Amino acid sequence: MKRYLAFVSCVLLALLSFVLALAWPLWWAVFVPMLGLSLLGLADMLQTPSTLRRNYPVLAHFRYGLESIGPEIRQYFIQSDKEEVPFSRLERTLVYQRAKNLNDVVPFGTQMNVYSTEYEWINHSLAAVHNPSHDFRVLVGGTRCTQKYSASVFNISAMSFGALSANAIRALNAGAKLGNFYHDTGEGSISSYHREGGGDLVLQIGSGYFGCRDAQGRFDEARFAHTAALEQVKMIEVKLSQGAKPGHGGMLPGSKVNAEIAATRGIPEGVDCISPPNHSAFSTPVGLLEFIDKLRTLSGGKPVGFKLAVGHPWEWFGIAKAMQETGLLPDFIVVDGAEGGTGAAPPEFSNSIGVPMNEALLLVHNTLVGLNLRDQVRIGAAGKITSAFGIARTIALGADWVNAGRGFMFSLGCIQALSCHTDKCPTGIATQDHSRWKHLDPTNKSHRVYSYHENTLKALRDLLGAAGLMDPSQLGPEHIIRRITPYEVRSFAALYPFLKPGDLVNGRHVRHILFRTFWDLARSDSFAPPPNVAELQNRKFLRTARFGHGESLYPAHH
Repeated sequence: MKRYLAFVSCVLLALLSFVLALAWPLWWAVFVPMLGLSLLGLADMLQTPSTLRRNYPVLAHFRYGLESIGPEIRQYFIQSDKEEVPFSRLERTLVYQRAKNLNDVVPFGTQMNVYSTEYEWINHSLAAVHNPSHDFRVLVGGTRCTQKYSASVFNISAMSFGALSANAIRALNAGAKLGNFYHDTGEGSISSYHREGGGDLVLQIGSGYFGCRDAQGRFDEARFAHTAALEQVKMIEVKLSQGAKPGHGGMLPGSKVNAEIAATRGIPEGVDCISPPNHSAFSTPVGLLEFIDKLRTLSGGKPVGFKLAVGHPWEWFGIAKAMQETGLLPDFIVVDGAEGGTGAAPPEFSNSIGVPMNEALLLVHNTLVGLNLRDQVRIGAAGKITSAFGIARTIALGADWVNAGRGFMFSLGCIQALSCHTDKCPTGIATQDHSRWKHLDPTNKSHRVYSYHENTLKALRDLLGAAGLMDPSQLGPEHIIRRITPYEVRSFAALYPFLKPGDLVNGRHVRHILFRTFWDLARSDSFAPPPNVAELQNRKFLRTARFGHGESLYPAHH
């Protein structure tokens, strides 16, 4: 295979130069370095900590060499450490350092332009405090829940077996066990690899009902109850939509549906695996809540919630109205931002569909506050969060905890090769190619997953302490400051509109344009748009055109 070409070439050149050196001594100058490279390649094949070296013996060292001088090359010739996307080198390096327990301090001051617009910070206190514990937790479970769960404020986002390799799943779950945080299964259900590590699981139920479906692909109560009864399963999450490709559904080609994936998902081997864009178990907001209540009963009283990428506001408002009218509440809601990750998605879906995390989180948080339900429903959030400050600012906007997917992939050794969709992931993480993922050592990587989580929460503790806070629950929008012009700054409390408790119940005037426009028109018995939705939106556009300014659908006050 091409991956081993450099190693094989070194071995062949070593043998050839040895034979030639017996007759012409000058060939010893070739033999010695070729022998050294051959032995290096052999060592690469036998070691376990680095998947890249096992998949690319000898050649991987050239990458490491170039990577080691990468900062200098970029500094003088190409770009800064802040310019790469989706994640900059600064962001990735922080994860690598914390996963490997390396020194993560920075020299000579910040590289950020503190006078650029959208620069954010948290104000410190002259009365700083120290919390000896960094194990920040959130109790999840409402009045109908008999098996409440104490969740970490930092957990692993939904990533299925099939999207990730067996050894990646093993490492993530074992790391979650070591750090006492949860690992979301993704909609691909629970594989045997999820079970080996013993880490806490959130069982995600998608529209394909994998792992709990009948032969026709419909939800199967008995199969779900059997899976949900596992002690390792702590919560159940109904996936309504995913930030990176909301409303798209998906398909795993039959060629990739091997025996293991087929057994895990409860589907035929070798047949295309379809995830439809809609659920068949319910079709209305009330139906969703009734389904959640059924899952809670079938699971023996475990917390049940849903994952939502916000789209049409009236659809979310319909769900919220259904909560208000029926009294059936989810135990939690995970808000997935449009900046979220995926193994593969059409560019239009990744780039141009869905509401980003900040605005989506604010909308969900404000709605629950306005209905006096915020203390009964927990909120998780996900969207490119890798650092302690990322956790803090997200909680300040209204979340109780955060999830991260790609951050934990970096802790496994992901190098952002952007080849997740090719089945040729160079680090053995996002691939089903056994020749690649077998070189990912789950024991070594599980400790890196644990260390990344541990060191990030320690950084969060120190960040909070510097702000005079003991716990993330004390964070509010007043704590995070953003520069909006070179000469003006605003706290999140001043920048974004926040509803007061009971605003939507008591009929008080709400200045938020989305609530004023769509709340009264949303229906708990249908996801359908209001009959005059186009007229309502056009009015707003006309007002903007006529007066030269208008209100944003997701407003920030400048």
